[in-house]
Amino acid sequence: MNNIKYVGMDVHKSVTVIVVINEQGQLESLTKIKTKAENFRDYFRGLSGAAHVVLEEGSWSAWLYKMLKPLVSSVTVCETRHNKLIGAGNKSDEEDAEILARLLRLGELKAVYKGDDQQQQLRELFRAYDNLVEDATRVQNRIKAIYRGRGIDCDGHHLLRPDQRPDWLAKLPEQAARFRAETLLKELDTLQDLRKEAKTKLLSESKQSPDYSLLLKLPGIGPVRAASLLAIVGRPERFRTKRQFWPYCGFAVVTHTSADYIDIGGRIIKQQKKASTRGLNRNHHPRLKAIFKGAALTALQNETWQAYYYGLVCAGTKPELARISVARKLAAVTLAVWQRREEYDQNKVFTKA
Repeated sequence: MNNIKYVGMDVHKSVTVIVVINEQGQLESLTKIKTKAENFRDYFRGLSGAAHVVLEEGSWSAWLYKMLKPLVSSVTVCETRHNKLIGAGNKSDEEDAEILARLLRLGELKAVYKGDDQQQQLRELFRAYDNLVEDATRVQNRIKAIYRGRGIDCDGHHLLRPDQRPDWLAKLPEQAARFRAETLLKELDTLQDLRKEAKTKLLSESKQSPDYSLLLKLPGIGPVRAASLLAIVGRPERFRTKRQFWPYCGFAVVTHTSADYIDIGGRIIKQQKKASTRGLNRNHHPRLKAIFKGAALTALQNETWQAYYYGLVCAGTKPELARISVARKLAAVTLAVWQRREEYDQNKVFTKA
């Protein structure tokens, strides 16, 4: 009989609670250790049997996943939002760790994909670039808010151009407001330089992947979007079909039905009624959704994709929903091309039928 153990971990900044249950679901041990690398290594080296470890997604998950993977049979990083049982009932570190171990034993946890070391590096570079873009955008909005708060029209990017800054600063009558605008402009210049550096490193790392040139040939997918797809998705084989890929992108249509079956003459049959739609799924990767929505707008410059879009609009689809349909189709095409490792062929996407 295999000595299988399910290990649930509730990780915190200083102390981690570890609960071990056996194959029959019996509690074997409850341990508290310091959240240090040497403590984790000593504990799992001394744990007999085939250990299957589970912990929640968080700040320590990537570090622990990489460190524990060689020491145990499997490591699962779970997303707690997918399982409401984790938040049900009383809550404590010991109970959270035990619930994780029991749900792992039952196979009721949804794992978070971590990828290999190369993708982890690419993902860190993508996060660095994405954070700098967000920070630069936030600073630009703060600068414009200074002028809008004084009734000064500042649409466009003329305000941010170095050669026009003195004229714009002169429009601020208060010395304190001018000082604040000057410091924000200096901060913006620093962020823009760092953003360019991060973009260069991101693209340099992405070009090492053989799939990079393949993604570049897709409509609406440029260098940054191709690198972002490599960092976020990693391996397209994670998704069997587009039906699994759409929810990850936020393009899955949520439907609700009730009283699906009725009794007619002693026979139970399913009613032929249309399910009510409730929009798109909310639990998704927001950056991936933004990538395909932006790529869809760029792809509409192509005549074939533009004809597909206007065909939907002429059929009665609202323009905003038609753009979502274009993004959904582009996501499906991207997955198919990526999985098959073949170049994008527009004739295969838009057949006469």
